[in-house]
Formats: sequence, C-alpha cells, structure tokens
Amino acid sequence: MEEIQIITPEELKKKLEEGEKLELVDVREYEEVEQGMIPGAKHIRMGEIPANLDYFDKDKEYIFICRSSARSGNVCYYLQEQGFKVRNMIGGMLAWPGEVK
Repeated sequence: MEEIQIITPEELKKKLEEGEKLELVDVREYEEVEQGMIPGAKHIRMGEIPANLDYFDKDKEYIFICRSSARSGNVCYYLQEQGFKVRNMIGGMLAWPGEVK
C-alpha cells in the first residue's frame, strides 16, 4: 500500500489564509460537523464516499478531514486505490487551530 500524503492543520490554515483554492472534504458524521467545519469544506460522510465517487476529479487533489485523522486516513487509502490524489489532515479537527463555521 502506497503511503498517504499528509498535511498538518497549521500548513492547511496557512494555505487557506494565503487564499489557495483547496478541495477540502470533511468525512465526519452530521452531529460532529454541527460543532463546526473548516470554512469551504464539503461534507461527505465516510460511509457515503463510495456512492459519491462521481463528485471527485482525478485531476484535483483532495484534503480529507475528520475528528482525529483516523477515518479520513481510511478514506484516503480507499480513494488513492481508486486513482485519486489525496492528502490527510493529520490530527483532524481536534488539532485544527483555525476558525470553524
């Protein structure tokens, strides 16, 4: 299995502050995202990822986010096997230093 690329919450926050256009996907459950998501992130629950493969574009890189980075890591492995460019935000929302909406 190929290693998953990661991004730290601090690196992600800096990229967003610099205005980079990033594809963020939050894979947490509904009750978790009610507590706040990174602005601009799309919410697709982990269990709904296989049914939403047509949302993803193989020419773009996606950054996946969950509470602690375990579920998003699993999603990254799955999508990488499908040929997508993925990155896992290490530490998840527990480590997110920025604002949420």
